[in-house]
Amino acid sequence: MPPTTLARVLIAGAALTALAACSGGSPTKSHASKSPSAPATSQQKTVQGLTGMPPVLDPEDVYAADRPGRLSPVVKDFPSLVYVPNTNSNTVSVIDPKTYKVVRTIPVGVQPQHVVPSWDLKTLWVNNDKGNSLTPIDPKTGKVGKAVDVHDPYNLYFTPNGRYAIVMASLDRQLVFRDAHTMKVAKSEPATCYGVNHADFSLDGRYFIVSCEFSGELLKVDTEKMKVIGKQKLPFHGAMPQDVKVAPDGKKFYIADMMAHGLWIVDGDSFGKPTFLPTGKGAHGLYVSRDSREMYISNRGEGTISVFDFPKNRLVKKWRLPGGGSPDMGGVSSDGKVLWLSGRYNSEVYAIDTTSGRQLARIKVGSGPHGLAVYPQPGRYSLGHTGIFR
Repeated sequence: MPPTTLARVLIAGAALTALAACSGGSPTKSHASKSPSAPATSQQKTVQGLTGMPPVLDPEDVYAADRPGRLSPVVKDFPSLVYVPNTNSNTVSVIDPKTYKVVRTIPVGVQPQHVVPSWDLKTLWVNNDKGNSLTPIDPKTGKVGKAVDVHDPYNLYFTPNGRYAIVMASLDRQLVFRDAHTMKVAKSEPATCYGVNHADFSLDGRYFIVSCEFSGELLKVDTEKMKVIGKQKLPFHGAMPQDVKVAPDGKKFYIADMMAHGLWIVDGDSFGKPTFLPTGKGAHGLYVSRDSREMYISNRGEGTISVFDFPKNRLVKKWRLPGGGSPDMGGVSSDGKVLWLSGRYNSEVYAIDTTSGRQLARIKVGSGPHGLAVYPQPGRYSLGHTGIFR
């Protein structure tokens, strides 16, 4: 399918005055939705976010809190490490990003899929999919806590107000909303599709888009009502959507498709027919640069990373891993200089220079490395997955 030229969507109004990073603590009444301290003017736009969600810093950039080194006070003293869940080895490999060496191997439950930072930034949750549990890791001390019983936790997200965790129960065909701390079930919403796996939220946090891997569908979910409000089938036979990432404008969503070999692009508000952009064989993971200008796309089936330029609205580079590989899920370093990706079928992890695309290291880990987390990262709070920060 040929690429379609897309018009860049600009949100009217200038950026709001930057706000100091929030404490990242547990949600309380003090976290209720508030307007910015400066009153709205003709040059300013106040975003009415989800109730209880921290104020939007910039109505033109959902990633405004993710600038290089802008660590929350909660995480500023945490050791910088890379946590790699090995799905076939039932372990998490911990890498020192300075030496590119594995410094620890942590036994966890059966088939760990992703390592997910909690909303309050204080915990890393290992999603033991087949083990039906979440293993907590304290990223400050490295202490591993007692596993929590959670059924079918393929992936994990958090509502922008920090109230609920959202379990992507892929085989159960459910979106399970749980208390973000106790993991007690609040509501189970039928997914009405097969293989729910990845998601991202709108600028105001009032809805999120979910990919359904095994039925080639997308869902739109009302965050507050915890209800599926839209569904569509991707227009490609055998579509297999993977990672989801919202554009800096907070409305346009990009969905990687490993069978169509590129990105579906859909307006989240209208949830209309998507357009398509080819990127490479087995398009899988999506990661935004620290300046919000570029998005890195891992093409797992061909060992490459495509680079999409948001302002130019087109692909501008393609980096090829020397000797090939299977780049999958990962994240960007705190300073924005290194892209970390798991090598799903090669039992390795890649460190890639985000300026040149040069491979800095190729590190052997356990079998089946998947959703690795680079931690800590800049941001006030986490929306889950391997690190979606606002």
